[in-house]
Amino acid sequence: MSRATKLLFVCSRNRWRSPTAERLFDGVHGCRARSAGTEDAARVRVTAGHIGWADRIFVMEKKHLRRLRSRFGDALDGKPVVCLHIPDDYEFMQPELVTLLEAAVTPHLAEG
Repeated sequence: MSRATKLLFVCSRNRWRSPTAERLFDGVHGCRARSAGTEDAARVRVTAGHIGWADRIFVMEKKHLRRLRSRFGDALDGKPVVCLHIPDDYEFMQPELVTLLEAAVTPHLAEG
């Protein structure tokens, strides 16, 4: 039995985009998923523990990657990080957001 790939989804406030991705991909293709936000007021704020846990990290916007690099630079070494380029224009589980996430994330799950 192979170990589950651990996916971390990051947005700003961990309210809509990253929790939607977590809900969509947790348990899919043998993956475990978590989500967190980069802002102080995030529902769940990203920590070094999240970074260490993840096999792959998905950020919604380039600013999220910049914030992760600023706070956790060395911890990101060797971690695949993908920017999904999904703006903060959607609500939790909004069908358009679900479609965007499925199209953007699914190809990366096939990479092994």
